[in-house]
Amino acid sequence: MSEPSDFDDLPASELKHLVLQLLAENAEQKRQIAALREEVSRLKGLKGPPAIKPPSRPSGMERGTSPQGRLGKGRGKFVPRIGIEERTIVADAPAGSRFKGYESFLVQDLVLRARATRYRRERWVTPAGRTILAPLPAGVVGHFGAELRRFVLMLHHQGQVTVERLTAQLRAFGVAISKRQVMRLLIEGQDGFLAENRDVLRAGLETAAWVTVDDTGARHAGRNGFCTHIGNDDFAWFGARESKRAYP
Repeated sequence: MSEPSDFDDLPASELKHLVLQLLAENAEQKRQIAALREEVSRLKGLKGPPAIKPPSRPSGMERGTSPQGRLGKGRGKFVPRIGIEERTIVADAPAGSRFKGYESFLVQDLVLRARATRYRRERWVTPAGRTILAPLPAGVVGHFGAELRRFVLMLHHQGQVTVERLTAQLRAFGVAISKRQVMRLLIEGQDGFLAENRDVLRAGLETAAWVTVDDTGARHAGRNGFCTHIGNDDFAWFGARESKRAYP
C-alpha cells in the first residue's frame, strides 16, 4: 500500500478505507508473530501455552467427564469398560397381567478369588532313550500365575501395600504363599519390566519434541537419594538416583 502525500487532503471515505486496511494488516502481522513464536518454542523444546476451552455455560465451570460416563453432582449414565452379562429376573405377576417388556438396571461388582491349576504334563521316552516332557502354557513362570504376579506388583508399587499386609491379603484369598515367596515375586524375574522401562525412555527421548525433568527427594535401599522423572504428555520414566546429575 502506497503512502499518500498529504492526509489532510483525503476525504473521509478514503481515510476510513485506509484505517480499515491498516487494522487488517496489523491483525495479520499479530497472527504471523504468534505463529513464529510458537514455532520457535517448538524448536527450542519449550512447552506451549495450555489449551483453555471456552466456557459452555454462564458459570464457566465444566463438569468432569471420564470414559465411564459423567461425574460430579447428580446421577448420570455410565458405561463400564468391561463386558456386561445379561440376566433376566422373573417377576411374580398375578394371572391376567400384561407383559410390558424389561427395565434394565446395571450393577458393577468385583470378584477376587484364588484359583489353582494342576498341569498333568505328558512324559515320553523316545526309542533313543531321550525323555520328552510337554511344555507349560505360555506365560507360566514358576508356581504362581501371571495374574497373581501382576496383582502383587500393582498393590506393592502403586498401592504402597507392605509385604506383610500383602501376604496376609493373599492368604485371606486362599493362596498358599509365604512372605519370602512374596519378596521373590517382587524382586526376582523383573528383567522384562526393566527392559520395558529402559526402552520407553529411549523411544521417548528419540521421538519427543520436548521433555521435562524433575527430581524429588526419596530414600532408596536405606539411603537418601532422588527419584527422577523424565517425560512429557506421551511417556514417563522414573528412576532412583543417588544424585540429581546422575541421569542415564
